[in-house]
Amino acid sequence: MLQMEVVGVRVEMPTNQPIVLLKETNGDRYLPIWIGMTEATAIALAQAEEPPPRPLTHDLFRDVLEALGVRLRTVNIVALRDQIFFADLVFSNGVEVSARPSDSIALALRTGATIYASEDVLREAGVSMPDDQEDEVEKFREFLDNITPEDFGRAG
Repeated sequence: MLQMEVVGVRVEMPTNQPIVLLKETNGDRYLPIWIGMTEATAIALAQAEEPPPRPLTHDLFRDVLEALGVRLRTVNIVALRDQIFFADLVFSNGVEVSARPSDSIALALRTGATIYASEDVLREAGVSMPDDQEDEVEKFREFLDNITPEDFGRAG
């Protein structure tokens, strides 16, 4: 398993399909995962550290884990089958639960859990971006700095 960091979310045009982009912490591969609008908003809110007026589902899940004294240790993106990503939530009590990567990432951002992806997933769906293409990633980061969660609620 390789440690990943969340670069951010964006909306792919012209389909208006949101994407969360992960990057290898110690490498040059990126992992784009197409996700739903609700999860994109949840991830964007967590990255912006903007608490919603009322807890969203991922906030509630974090609060329930805390109340039960259980910690989310890691999120593992373990498989890609028929263009669908699969993830496991690994908890401090040893329990593992299968989950969608989008929900898993939203929860990891709220709990500080580390995100990993399997080498097989990165080999199949990862995109290498050498240093000379880092300016494209920087443009993406600038885009993320200027996008708001409300941008994800617009229909095309």
